[in-house]
Amino acid sequence: MKYNVKSLKAEEFICHDEIIATLAWADENKDNYRLISQIMHKAAQKKGLDHREASLLLMAAPKDELFALARRIKAEFYGSRIVLFAPLYLSNYCVNGCVYCPYHMSNENIARKKLTQEEIKREVIALQNMGHKRLAIEAGEDPVNNPIEYILESIDTIYGVKHKNGAIRRVNVNIAATTEQEYGMLRDAKIGTYILFQETYHKESYASLHPTGPKSDYAWHTEAMDRAMRAGIDDVGVGVLFGLEKYRYEFAALLMHAEHLEAVFGVGPHTVSVPRIRAADGIDPNSFSNGIDDETFARIVACIRVSAPYTGIIVSTRESAKCREMALDVGVSQISGGSRTSVGGYEHEEETNTKQFDISDNRSLGEVVEWLIETGHIPSFCTACYREGRTGDRFMALCKSGQIQNCCHPNALMTLQEYLMDYAPEKTKEAGQTLIKAELPNIPNEKARALVSGHLAKIIAGERDFRV
Repeated sequence: MKYNVKSLKAEEFICHDEIIATLAWADENKDNYRLISQIMHKAAQKKGLDHREASLLLMAAPKDELFALARRIKAEFYGSRIVLFAPLYLSNYCVNGCVYCPYHMSNENIARKKLTQEEIKREVIALQNMGHKRLAIEAGEDPVNNPIEYILESIDTIYGVKHKNGAIRRVNVNIAATTEQEYGMLRDAKIGTYILFQETYHKESYASLHPTGPKSDYAWHTEAMDRAMRAGIDDVGVGVLFGLEKYRYEFAALLMHAEHLEAVFGVGPHTVSVPRIRAADGIDPNSFSNGIDDETFARIVACIRVSAPYTGIIVSTRESAKCREMALDVGVSQISGGSRTSVGGYEHEEETNTKQFDISDNRSLGEVVEWLIETGHIPSFCTACYREGRTGDRFMALCKSGQIQNCCHPNALMTLQEYLMDYAPEKTKEAGQTLIKAELPNIPNEKARALVSGHLAKIIAGERDFRV
């Protein structure tokens, strides 16, 4: 199969032969220090790298230099902001046979559960009581139990819940690949980002890992982002489940997918997620032979950051607190906090017999916020860009020009102020106020700085939901 970045066929824009050639080229040049230095210099220009260049850095770039460059690029585009969100599991009914997921159809040990709209309201209130403003809804693939109508009704329910000062201002959606028509319905429901993990880009491995169900169709799944973007969803999030296949193969393919979306639609993925396989009901991660250690994981994050400098990188509570701190340092810009991976797990704590995977970072959202402040990060609950229409190529244009600092930085400070006033204990409130005071002068535009200063005072006085 011939590689064609603009092709609409999965096997041509994720071309196996091109990936094998890329890995061979990286092997051949692993000691070519002049070439590695040239690619590092190119990355420092913050215009991005292609999958071949990035694959060589993943394999051979000096660790200290690579990590330092990743820190610098992240600081220039994202500053010290870390966006916070939580997953909300609606249903674990699923008709697929994915061997790495406890939701697979043949698992008779797991309790099947689907939230009613009333139960969703109670879950949302529990999340709002933590302080969350941004959710990612999750559901297994089941056309009978989880049809698109159920997803749309659930989104409407979530947006409609207002509890005390709480409100979910952005709902991201992580559901199975679907039709262009149904993606249009999600667009009309005013979702944030549409998220779909490829799991693995290796077609033969994909077939063995997905033996039954609609997800077994590699092309249908891999081409889903094209259908979503044709339907007008211009913010999409991609990712692989590291541990299923060799990580260098997955890394090259992940960047090829990003290059494809950029080539066809003029904008690449809004986010890239880097989950690693974790233990779950009947799932032993040690039974998969391609696991990666923490240092390799950090290299992957750093290489994504220098190769796709404008893209958000997400690490969930699958990872330990220690690993997440390392990943934040070299490129991650979004994390989940206080997460539950079971259906109904927020109202009833963790219902272990319905969860998708074991969590490694069990800290509450409040503890995560306190940790971020202590480490010099700005916990951000911002959703302003979606509500102001700054999505897709409009967001990327602002990001590439540096003007996003006059939007994201102010909104991060204002949403942090809301959190401090409504949810934080006194110790966290004091530390957060000190952080806001120190960060306010870093808003580049003087008028924006003055506007935000006024909004912060109004938030302290009891008003809410300002954005620039």
